[in-house]
Amino acid sequence: MNDRYRWLEDKKSPEVQAWMKAEDSLTRQGLHAIPERKALLERYRELYYLDSMGAPTRRGGRYFYVRTHKDKEKAVVYWKQGAKGAEKVLLDPNTWSTDNTVSLGVWVPSWDGKKVVFAKKPNAADEATLYVLDVDSGQVTADVIPGAKYASPSWLPDSKSFIYEWLPTDLKIPVSERPGYCEVRRHVLGQDPEKDEQLHPRTGDPKTFIGGGNSRDGKFLFVSIMRGWNENDLFIKRVGQDQTWQLLVAGKDAKYSVEAWKGKLYVFTDEGAPNKRVFEVDPRKLERQFWKELIPEDKDAARESMVIVGGHFAIASLKKAVSVVELFTLDGKRVREIELPGLGTASNLYGDEEDDEAFYSFSSLTMPPQIFRTSVKSGKSEVYSKVDVPVDASKFEVRQVFFPSKDGTSISMFIVARKDVKLDGENPTLLYGYGGFDVSLRSSFTSFIYPWLEAGGVYAMPNLRGGGEYGKAWHDAGKGAKKQNVFDDFHAAAEYLIREKWTQPKKLAIRGGSNGGLLVGAAMTQRPELFGAVICAVPLLDMERYHLYGSGKTWIPEYGDPEKPEELAVLAAYSPYARVRPGITYPALLMMSADHDDRVDPFHARKFVARVKELSPNSLTWLRIEANAGHGGADQVGKAIENSADQVAFLMSRLMHPGH
Repeated sequence: MNDRYRWLEDKKSPEVQAWMKAEDSLTRQGLHAIPERKALLERYRELYYLDSMGAPTRRGGRYFYVRTHKDKEKAVVYWKQGAKGAEKVLLDPNTWSTDNTVSLGVWVPSWDGKKVVFAKKPNAADEATLYVLDVDSGQVTADVIPGAKYASPSWLPDSKSFIYEWLPTDLKIPVSERPGYCEVRRHVLGQDPEKDEQLHPRTGDPKTFIGGGNSRDGKFLFVSIMRGWNENDLFIKRVGQDQTWQLLVAGKDAKYSVEAWKGKLYVFTDEGAPNKRVFEVDPRKLERQFWKELIPEDKDAARESMVIVGGHFAIASLKKAVSVVELFTLDGKRVREIELPGLGTASNLYGDEEDDEAFYSFSSLTMPPQIFRTSVKSGKSEVYSKVDVPVDASKFEVRQVFFPSKDGTSISMFIVARKDVKLDGENPTLLYGYGGFDVSLRSSFTSFIYPWLEAGGVYAMPNLRGGGEYGKAWHDAGKGAKKQNVFDDFHAAAEYLIREKWTQPKKLAIRGGSNGGLLVGAAMTQRPELFGAVICAVPLLDMERYHLYGSGKTWIPEYGDPEKPEELAVLAAYSPYARVRPGITYPALLMMSADHDDRVDPFHARKFVARVKELSPNSLTWLRIEANAGHGGADQVGKAIENSADQVAFLMSRLMHPGH
């Protein structure tokens, strides 16, 4: 194709900056003129400025946890000595910058509870720097480690050192090549980070991710090298015994994670079992032939995670996209299922390997988040904390429906609406999807949808192939050369909603972000007649050049390699940017971008908007650019309120009150 907008890939160009400023200004003028926007701002202030408390992490007798406050823009981390100790502020990112543009990333307390390693992220981007805080004094130490974009620190049991992933910050290294430079290091408190021990060198392959960690007792070190979201290699080193890394398993279209406890290794894998199973491995006999299967695959449950807590395995799964959490003994015998409050989304258990006390969270599309404290031994649970959201959820109902996709595959979908909704084809409906990277969409609470529902709108969320809702096979069916299945599933969801009289095309909007932005971009360009409006956020859209920017090369195992002719042909066939055609009136588009997105380069959004405006000048096409924000948006509540109000105002103006 004739790529007329290649120049929009250079964000540093004054011409591109001027273009961005003009497009954003035009969009905000249009959004601010929508009559419903003012009331939406007020409603979202009620919904987003809330008091809440997250599940605690216990280290050295101390509890560490997150709170949000009605009068603060960002969440605050607290600690207290014991369950009934006095609450003290640990990390308050509200105080880190005058404009609230510095964000808190990962934070991990040491095993003795005396130190916390945490990350600061400018503009809510992925790029980060690690710091260490002395808990008792509240002072940040001299341990400052840049290059922490992928860092997930893991403390060693001495609480004086931790393992982390490090990236060089040399600006001469192209962003798209940086993942291949990631290495695993060990930092000793008080030591110059430049002298940190390299535990595992870089892979040199920008299509891979590398991650390191250690066992609770410090006897084992682990490294995982991931190739996409379908396979990884696991390496192990026995501290004081092995001079070099020992290969535990080389993944061939299979994923592995490992836990070590009391001298044994426990491997959680989808090897030969799309819904995953658990093996016991003797560290003296690592060869695959000596692995012992402890917990076989459950054909009806897509297992998501395994942890050891309270001397048991806790395994979180999805059954028909609904959460189930089960306990097993360490010799593989099923004990019981955790009793959940309803059909929704639960976390796995949070707790220590030996501690009977554990926590888990639960919510559903009509139940705000709650944290429960449970006894692993007795199974008794009690509410530890809950969020008081000003929503009368009793007026709404969640339904789960199933419908056939283009090839006959049965697809599940959650639909939320007022209980008195009439199936007359007149309901404004928002269809949200993702469909990729083994990510599961499930029935969990989101305040974003309630102003829409309260105004009479319907919200629908299908479980598309490419996600993880039904295990590895479900993901495989929507990746690479099979990516079109995801779009076909989404089109089938729209057709179901129309066929069953929930709505009609001119009252049906679609919304998605990141990989979900690719989804709605493909739907918009493949089936424009099905939809009345599109919200596309921080998307991939030019699939012929996605690998050249941001973290693009790491997604090649998911999408395919544009440098290979046969894979480029597949990508070009559905690439939304390439599929924009003249003479077609496309649904109204609100493109949501972020100026510091260092994961998915914003050039995708810019080029797509420019091409739609050129070839379909009669279509409403707006580009909204969030300032000082990364891929996940800005983390200030005030900005989230503006963002949400703009999106729903746009939807109302197109589907409920056209002509505004």
